[in-house]
Formats: sequence, structure tokens, C-alpha cells
Amino acid sequence: MESYLLDWANLLLRWVHVITAIAWVGSSFYFVFLDSSLTPPEDEDLKKQGVSGELWAVHGGGFYHPVKFAVKPPQMPAHLHWFYWESYSTWLSGFSLFTVSYLWNASTYLVDKSLMNWSAGAAVGVALSFFVVFWMLYDVICQLFGKGKNGDAVVGALVAVLVCAASWLACHWFAGRAAFLLVGAMMATAMSANVFFWIIPGQRKVVAAIKASEPVDAIHGQRGKQRSVHNTYFTLPVLFAMLSNHYSFTWSHPQNWLVLILMMLAGAAIRQFFVLRHGYKLGRNRHPLAYALVGIVVIAGVIVWMKPPPVAPSVATNSVAKDDQNTGAMATIGYKNIQKVLEQRCYLCHGAQVQMKNVRLDSPELVKQHAQAMYQQVVVTKIMPMNNATGITEDERGLIRQWFEAGAKTE
Repeated sequence: MESYLLDWANLLLRWVHVITAIAWVGSSFYFVFLDSSLTPPEDEDLKKQGVSGELWAVHGGGFYHPVKFAVKPPQMPAHLHWFYWESYSTWLSGFSLFTVSYLWNASTYLVDKSLMNWSAGAAVGVALSFFVVFWMLYDVICQLFGKGKNGDAVVGALVAVLVCAASWLACHWFAGRAAFLLVGAMMATAMSANVFFWIIPGQRKVVAAIKASEPVDAIHGQRGKQRSVHNTYFTLPVLFAMLSNHYSFTWSHPQNWLVLILMMLAGAAIRQFFVLRHGYKLGRNRHPLAYALVGIVVIAGVIVWMKPPPVAPSVATNSVAKDDQNTGAMATIGYKNIQKVLEQRCYLCHGAQVQMKNVRLDSPELVKQHAQAMYQQVVVTKIMPMNNATGITEDERGLIRQWFEAGAKTE
């Protein structure tokens, strides 16, 4: 029953998380586009009101005319829309999902004893510390080095080094699948913390000053803008880290930390292309195609580098080939051929005593029932056994592949 309820919690939290993340990323991308596309107002009345930029747009059968006041509007409107619950809801649902999916069963999903032979409690504590320590170091970097002419470049370089170090540590301490997700969650936590600790408090101070007819300190807008820019460059790397846990060839690679770093670099470069592209249309900067090409080249390089070597015929394949030669017919691999593999590699979690995910594999009928899932998890994605805790070999995976492709026979 616990596994069944956890599956429902995972599904519902994932659903909410995706919805709120779409809302947050969508609004973030829109405002980055808006800031980059604003032009000085032409209407004299708008200039007198203090409008610094305007934009005309058409969407959904109507025309829109947003304007931006650089410091403050002439007066506060009766209804002011705030954008923060998209961020908070995304983080809360994401952290809940991380708890249900990884922290709840840390010994299975978080710990890889071939990397670090620590207890589940220690693994959970260290994983949570990634969120706190990364945010603290990132925040200190922004405050100490984010000023001056080259402040943005210095901060960018230092944060990049910090992300690389965290990625290396995560991939050497935790199971690969969890490590990628942990790095993404760590960066997403910093994004939401930017909203919670800097962007929204600064905006509230500006609103309070306007209502009290006091001078508005422009530093609040500058700080909020800085953190918003950081958030937009974090977005694509975070999304890759989150999605990669469905593709085992990324996080199961021997140099998975380098795979993660390179793909996040490609994401940041591609995001830079889209950010600068808006300004290019208005003649504010050179064409940013070079950034997109850098991202594409890095991705292509990773694909070529990770290309698996040709697989030599396995012992099982050779055995079947000999049977074919002896019988002169296609040999049929049945349940009996894979039963020993299942006993050694799968019964620990899917046998009579334990049925993870309500799956049993200790009878021909049950194996036949879950044949498609077995093939997908064991042969295609190689997610199972989890972290290869039972030491399944490539030959054994190949045997299961042959059994499935031969029709998943139960005899």
C-alpha cells in the first residue's frame, strides 16, 4: 500500500510541478523579452509620465501596449499584479517531489555504495546541504563582486565555477540519476531564493516608498534586475538536469559530471542567443548567432563523445548461434533461459518477500505480464536494477533482450 500511495503522490506532485514550472518559466521568459524589446516612447504624454520604454504587440485577436516606468509610475494603481507564486509553487512542489521520489527511499535512489558507502540519513543530510550551501555561496558572490563595470562578468565566471564544483561533487557522491536531479534542484532553489529574498522584498520597498510619497532608491530595481537575469540563464541548465533523469545514458556515463556540465553550458549559451536576439532586432547589439552555434557545437560534441562502442557478440549470443548451427533453425529463448538472471538480479526487489512498485517477477506469468517494462527498464534505459545494486552484466541484459525480441516466451 505504501508503494501505491507513493506512486500517486509522485504522479500528482509531478503534475503540479510541471504546471507551475511552465507558469514561472513562461512569465520569466516573457519579461526578459519585454525588457529587451522596449523602445523609447514617442508619445509626449508618456514621456511626461516618466515612461522609459513601450512595446506594441498583437496576440489573440487584440493589440497590447505595455509600458515601463524606470523607477516609479506617477501614482500607484488600485490593482497591482505580482509575480511570485509561480516561483514559490514551483519550488514547493519540486521539493515535495524530490522528497517523495528520492529522500523517502534514499538508500535505494540516492545512495550508490560504489561511490559513497554512507547511511541513508547521511546522504539525505548532505543532499539538503547542497541547497543551502550553494545559495549562501552564490549570494555572497553576488553581493561582493556584483558591483562595478565588470561586476556581471566576474559574478558569471565565479558562479560557473561554483556550479561545476557542485556538479563534480554530486556525481562523485550520489547515484548518477539523483546527482543530476540534485544539481538542477540546487540551482532552482537559488532561483526561487532570488525571488524570495531579493526581488520581491525590493519591489515591496519600492511600492511602500511610493505610497508614502518618499524618494525611491533605484538600487532595489538594480538588484532585482541582476537576480532576474541570473534566473533566466539558470533556466535551460535546470530543465536539462531535471529531464535527464529519464535518459540513463547521460547520468550513467563514467564521466557523468562532465556530461552534465557541458550540457548546462550549452543550455546557457543557447539562452544567451535568445536574450540578445530581441535586442538585435532593434539594432542594440550584433547578431547573437555565435552563442547558438556554440551551444549546438557543444551538444554535437557531447553526442559524438558519448557514442557507445560497437557491442561484441555476447556469450549468450554465441551460445544461441551454436544452437542455431546444431539445429539448423532459429533457437528460441524462453523463460528458463532468463530465470537464473532474474533470481540473482531482480528477486531482491521484485520477489515473494518484496514487491517494489507492486511488481513481482518470480513466475513465468508475471514475467510475461511485465515483459515490456522489463525490456524498457533493463535493456533500453538500463535504469534497473537501480544503481545496478545487484551487479547485472551486459551479457545478462543482452539475454533479456533476446528473450523479449523472441516473443517473451513463458516456457
